[in-house]
Order: sequence, then structure tokens, then C-alpha cells
Amino acid sequence: MSGHNKWSTIKYKKGAADAKRGKLFSRLIKEISMASKEGGGDPGGNPRLRTALLTAKNANMPKDNIDRAIKRGTGELEGVSYEQLYYEGYTPGGAAILIEVLTENKNRAASEVRHTFSKFGGNLGEPGSVAWMFNKKGNIVFEGSAVTEDQAVEVGLEAGAEDITASGETIEVQTSTGDLEAVKAAFERAGMAYSTAEITFVPSVNLEMEGKDLASAMRLLDALDDLDDVQRVWSNIDFSDESAALLG
Repeated sequence: MSGHNKWSTIKYKKGAADAKRGKLFSRLIKEISMASKEGGGDPGGNPRLRTALLTAKNANMPKDNIDRAIKRGTGELEGVSYEQLYYEGYTPGGAAILIEVLTENKNRAASEVRHTFSKFGGNLGEPGSVAWMFNKKGNIVFEGSAVTEDQAVEVGLEAGAEDITASGETIEVQTSTGDLEAVKAAFERAGMAYSTAEITFVPSVNLEMEGKDLASAMRLLDALDDLDDVQRVWSNIDFSDESAALLG
């Protein structure tokens, strides 16, 4: 997706490289439980759950963990109940940040997010302050040599994809939210195995940053991403290959 923010993809790779398995599993358990609570435990009729299970499979999450997370979501097992929240704000230098949180304690989550913004020089905004800068889209990511760009273009565009971009060893396919399931199904029928497929937020306008502002913004993004209650973080920073390398 030419010009779009690559930070979530970068962090996914960084987490895998750093073996942050516990953090990833914790996020997936919350997502599976939340998806099961909202749409039931049958992935056949629950697209959000189906996507979460695919990500869990690619992360090699044990089946027992997955089953327990589903049953907690549907109420078959006792467990905590998660609430989905969004926080918005700005980095040093003025880039927009949108944060998704799944938590059983919204007071704790709010306190930790607020403290992190303050500690790293950002500004926590009011609801709606930056959300208008992002568009909700479907996003499918192919890693490594799973497919070629030509294959992704041929199948994806025929199925209704809006944009397809190769960057290094990654191919990203963007869709409307309504077409995500159809495009995923087309890739599956073609035997093309993707790594992740999810609803994401794409900035409508990207902000170029450099020097100290970029370094400070990235420290804030990293710190927010490391919070236990934070599921995902999006920014409208136009990340270059150089800044991606800084993330590790």
C-alpha cells in the first residue's frame, strides 16, 4: 500500500524476531475471547473469530489455549470480560496516534496510556481528535516467498482488492471492510497462504518526520505497544526504510 503506515507490520516482525511470544499470545487470547463474545464460538459464522484463529495458528498458539479463550468468550468457562476501547493522541512532532485497547480494567488502561503519553512527550487527545484522519480498511499480509506480487495482483484485484503493494519480502493487500472476506476467500481458493488478515486503520494523509521528532515518536509508539492492555497502535507517520530499520 504505497505511502501507507507500515508500523504495525514492522512491529509484527520485530515481535517475532525478539520472541515476544507471551505478549503475542496474551493479545490473541483477548482477541479470540472478544470475538467469541460478540459473534459466537463458530468461526464459520464469525469473521472476526476466523481471522483471530488464523493469526493464532500462524503464531503456533497451542490448541488448548485457543479452545479456552473461545469458551471464556462464549461463557462456557468462567473468566474475565474484556472491553474494547480506543484512545487518540499525538506524538512529539505532531503525528496522530490511534490506539486499540482490550481490557478488563478500563481505569488501569486509561491510567497507563495517559502516563505513557506524558512520559514520552506525547499528548493524549479527546475522543474523535484524530480518528477522522484514519479510514477503516481490510488488510491482508503475505510474508516471505508465499506468493509473488503478480499472483497477488491477479487474484486480489479480480476479487475486489483496492490496492496491492510489495515492500521487501512483504506483500500487502488492502480492501474495503466489506470486501475483506471475499478477497480472503479468493486467496484461500487459490492456495495462497497469507500471514495475517484483519480490519485495520489506514491514515488518509501521511506525515513525514525525521531526526529527533521521528526518534521520539517511535519511542512513544514502542512504549504504547508494550502496554499489556494495548492490542494495536496506528500512526500517520510515513515510515521510510530507514525508520523501519531503526525499529529493529
